[in-house]
Formats: sequence, structure tokens, C-alpha cells
Amino acid sequence: MSESKLKGWKELPIGGLILEPGNSEAYNTGTWRTFKPVLHPEICTHDLFCWLYCPDAAILVKDGKMVGFDMKHCKGCGICAKVCPHKPSAITMVKEGEAEEGDKGKETK
Repeated sequence: MSESKLKGWKELPIGGLILEPGNSEAYNTGTWRTFKPVLHPEICTHDLFCWLYCPDAAILVKDGKMVGFDMKHCKGCGICAKVCPHKPSAITMVKEGEAEEGDKGKETK
């Protein structure tokens, strides 16, 4: 891209503006994740605390049950695993790129 096609600082929108409502769906923000969530369905009772607390709306729910994660938007913060009331947790965090047996961290959306 040539320098002449770049916008100058006066042409850029002011930071923090949402120019189009709902545009976050278009951005794949899960690529900077270091850890990913893994669901253990045999432990999960579908209380949906994970869904309630997830700051990225990355918990997928169908018919009132947690069914997986939206990995395009999950940033791997681990809040879902932390708020799970079951001990051991129905959600564990593993390093990105590592798989666990029965890995339900795959994108299902």
C-alpha cells in the first residue's frame, strides 16, 4: 500500500466510536488467545453461570444447555472456568494448540 493512500490523522475516526452497530460479529478476536476452554459434559449441569459471566458472549447455548464455545470470539480469559460452581470445574483451560480427550472447545457456531 502506498503512503499516499493511507489516511492522515485528521481523517481517522475518533477512538472508541462505534461506526456501525453490531459490527463486533465481523471481527475474529479469538486469535490472540493463549489458553482455550474445554468443556467436560459429564460434570456440567447447565447452570449457565459461564454464559452469564462471559464478557465475550462466547458460550453457546441451545435449548437451555451449554453446548460449546464460539472460538472466533473467545479470548481465553478463563472467567467461565472460574465461575463454574462444580469442583472440579466442568470447564478447564488448556494451552492453545493442546487437545484434551473429549475436547469440546471446538467452534460449534
